[in-house]
Amino acid sequence: MLNSKVVNLVLVNLMPTKEQTEAQFRRVLDVKNTKVNIELVCAKSHISKNTDLSYIENNYKSIYDIQNRSYDLIIVTGAPIEHLEYEEIDYWDEMKAILDFSAKNVQKAMYICWGAQAALYYFYGLNKVKLDKKIFGVFKNDILDRDCTLFSGIRDYFYAPHSRHTEIKIEDILKINELKIAAVSAEAGAHIVVSKDYSRIFAMGHSEYDLNTLKSEYERDINKGLNIDIPKNYFEDDNPKNSPIDMWSCDGNKIFDNLINNK
Repeated sequence: MLNSKVVNLVLVNLMPTKEQTEAQFRRVLDVKNTKVNIELVCAKSHISKNTDLSYIENNYKSIYDIQNRSYDLIIVTGAPIEHLEYEEIDYWDEMKAILDFSAKNVQKAMYICWGAQAALYYFYGLNKVKLDKKIFGVFKNDILDRDCTLFSGIRDYFYAPHSRHTEIKIEDILKINELKIAAVSAEAGAHIVVSKDYSRIFAMGHSEYDLNTLKSEYERDINKGLNIDIPKNYFEDDNPKNSPIDMWSCDGNKIFDNLINNK
C-alpha cells in the first residue's frame, strides 16, 4: 500500500538532461519514515543527445524490461517536445506502452507537464492547444478539491513553477466526466487534474523544480537569441540580475510527501 514503510516507484524520465531531472525527483521523493525504491525508466527508442549513453545504459531500463512487474506508484516526467504532434514523436509507440503500463501495473500514477498532456490525450482524447505566449514563471494555484490528499496540510492555495508553450483547455477537461480539476491558476490555467478515484494525477506545473531551474531555462533561451519573457514572480523585483525567490518548494515537498504516504 502507498502508506507503508516501503514504496516501489517507477520514474519515467523523458527529459533530455536526465541526471539533473533525476536529482530533482530524488530530492522531493526523499520523504520521512518511508523508503522509496526508485526504478528508472526512459524511452530507449529515442537516442539521447544530452545524456551520456553509457549512463543511460547502466542506470535506466525500458518499459519492456519491467512490463510484467507491479508497482505502487509511477511518475512520468515532461519532455521539451510540445511543438510536435504526438504521433510525430519518434518514441510515441513506446510512450503508449508506458501509459498502458501505468494503467495496468501501478496503483497510482502522476503525469507531469508534457507527460500529463500526453496522458490526457491518450486516455481521454484531450488535445493540447498552442499558446500565443509561453506560460513561464511561478504562479498561484487555488485548491478546488479539498478531498484530494495531495493537499493535506496545505492552505487553500500554493505556488508552483510552470514552463510550457501549450495547455489543455479547462472547458475541454470539464467535458470529461471521469476527471475533475483539483487546483487551478488564474494565470496558468488548470494545474492539477485528477481522475475521480484519484488513481491518476495530471500536473501541468513543476513542484519538483530546484530553485535555479527556471533561471537556467531563461538563460539558455537568452543565449540562443530567443525572444523569451522574464519568468513571472520568480526573480526578486522581477530583475534577472537578482536571485530567484523560492515560493514553492515547501508546499511542493509536502505534495510529494502526500503522494507517497497518503492513500
